[in-house]
Amino acid sequence: MFLVTERVQLRSLDISDIAEFYAWSCDREVTQFSLSSYAYPQSKSDISSWLSSINSNVKCVSFGVCCAETGKLIGYAGIASISALNRSGEYFILIGDKTYWGKGIGTEVTKLITDYGFNTLGLHRIELTAYASNPSAIRAYEKAGYVHEGVKKQSGYRQGKFVDKVMMAVLASDWQFSEL
Repeated sequence: MFLVTERVQLRSLDISDIAEFYAWSCDREVTQFSLSSYAYPQSKSDISSWLSSINSNVKCVSFGVCCAETGKLIGYAGIASISALNRSGEYFILIGDKTYWGKGIGTEVTKLITDYGFNTLGLHRIELTAYASNPSAIRAYEKAGYVHEGVKKQSGYRQGKFVDKVMMAVLASDWQFSEL
């Protein structure tokens, strides 16, 4: 395990995580606010290829999110589009196991990975976008210390309509890791 709290453990993703990712990719409720790659059906082979290469990308760090009590994989999160020159990256998270939704896990993981980004990776800025129609995610990011920077009008297409995305970020100089 890489980062551990009372409720979650963050670890490397592995090829053995295929079953969980496949199940999540087949659940439109789970993937409705996720990356565009989930908009299309994913085969187990597609997921296997992705998992086998995920840890080799130097511009992205990804972690499996596990329940600390059971060790069960419940999601993944990390920082993508890492720019060494700009010392910045883009935060992402997916809690795939719906039984863990609404329990503050997203906020906890966001704090852990943001702290890792600033204090281990040496980033200056971490940003993200969230669908305006996903208030739970926006609240989790606010609780973790992210601030609103603007709105990308109609920049996402979900459920047959264009929707706005909220742009949020936090700077290392404003970051204060609060107790979980």
